[in-house]
Amino acid sequence: MTELKERLRELPFWKHLSTDEKERVEALAVIRDYEVGNILHATEGDCLGLVTVISGSVRAYMMSEEGREITLYHIREEECDVLTASCIMYQITFDTQMIIEEESRILIIPTSVLARLKEENIFVRSFIYETLTERFSDVMWTIQQILFYGIDQRIAAYLINTAEEMGCIPERKGAGAGMTPADRPGGSCPEIKVTHEQIAQEINTAREVVARIVRRFIDDGLIATGRGKIRITDYEGLYALAEDLLI
Repeated sequence: MTELKERLRELPFWKHLSTDEKERVEALAVIRDYEVGNILHATEGDCLGLVTVISGSVRAYMMSEEGREITLYHIREEECDVLTASCIMYQITFDTQMIIEEESRILIIPTSVLARLKEENIFVRSFIYETLTERFSDVMWTIQQILFYGIDQRIAAYLINTAEEMGCIPERKGAGAGMTPADRPGGSCPEIKVTHEQIAQEINTAREVVARIVRRFIDDGLIATGRGKIRITDYEGLYALAEDLLI
């Protein structure tokens, strides 16, 4: 069995497709490789279709008229997105753009196939609207952070979440109290490779604001920095700042 067929069979709605529908999908679905910085979906671009990230990561964002990016959410390994097929969802009235942030391999079911499945198959239609609901929940969470939480809280939460993804924090909310990185399972944590510009994109603020908060965190003994790197030195202190944002 080819990789394409294996990946298609992992889709939640696959078993509910008819033989004819499966054949249509298999005939037109593709797997593509993307390099970092490639545009997956743009406001003025084609209506791509349903995408599933096999490996890598994609960042969805909006662009203001002044050129400021607002990160909405990320599509990570084994996750799907249908906003790349927004042209077949008439309820969607805003545009998102998507960029490859890690080298990615992506399964794509073209809009031409997806549109027909949406009209003919209730299971596909339910999957589309369920996925849309999850994405809009992500967007609302982003808006809530921008409106109701301080920049310092958002940066602290970003650093803790990133460290957790690297396996540095075994549990949240108090698990790190009184512990240093060397006390944790696996020894000391590696440094987080990130620039002020990248943090600014993630938490939706200006690079200069991030630089100012990072300097304050250094003065408070919460972190140490190197060129393009950050190391958490006081987990307990960051938890105290970010606790309400750790979901």
